[in-house]
Amino acid sequence: MRSWFRSYLLLVRWTALRMRFLLPLFLIIQTFLAVGIVIGFAYLMPEVDPATALYLSTGAPTLGLITIGMVMAPQLVAEAKSEGTFAYNRTLPVPRTAVLAADLTTWLVTGLPGLVLGLVTAVFRFDLHLHVSWLVAPAMLLVALTATTVGFALAYALPPAITNLVSQALIFISLMFSPINFPADRLPGWLQAIHHFLPFEHMANAVRDTLTSPAGGAPGLSFVVLGVWCVAGLAITLRVMTRRD
Repeated sequence: MRSWFRSYLLLVRWTALRMRFLLPLFLIIQTFLAVGIVIGFAYLMPEVDPATALYLSTGAPTLGLITIGMVMAPQLVAEAKSEGTFAYNRTLPVPRTAVLAADLTTWLVTGLPGLVLGLVTAVFRFDLHLHVSWLVAPAMLLVALTATTVGFALAYALPPAITNLVSQALIFISLMFSPINFPADRLPGWLQAIHHFLPFEHMANAVRDTLTSPAGGAPGLSFVVLGVWCVAGLAITLRVMTRRD
């Protein structure tokens, strides 16, 4: 265990040094996205009622985490595959789980500032009064882990060119055709049914309900669905990492 933890710390440091020029840029982009959704989307609507304000405010951090985990992280893995860094990482004499844990830590830390600033902006922009549940931290962590592990699974299993295309499609789908910034009943029935199985709606529900503490309590089903997606993403990622070519 001590050896694993030492390897993990060294890998975190090495990853941070390797990405020292990119991480600040990713952080800025993610922050502008979260803040921009809160402010910019409000301009598209003639009047922002309390329900709409709530969806925009809680959807912004959700989309920020999706962007970090399902777009930026897999695209960087695809780039690492192309330049040979990915193959080099697999030859390091360290546990594969430590490599994955170090990468996850890097992306989770990158997503935190945008998450906080998006919520702060929403509170001041719409004069929101949130009723934060004690489950908000586990919910945010689960959403971030699910987005990142699914992103890693796609990037590890697919060729770089396809990874880039899929990641771009995912952010388009989550932004325009997922009930994150708007209620699910605005979608066609068949698309609502599909989102019962996809993680996007459940990510938004987990964030929204733990920030507002509705009478029904936290969304247990959403936690279960996200847990399944997270475990599946981890399993695929570890399978590819430990596979012998």
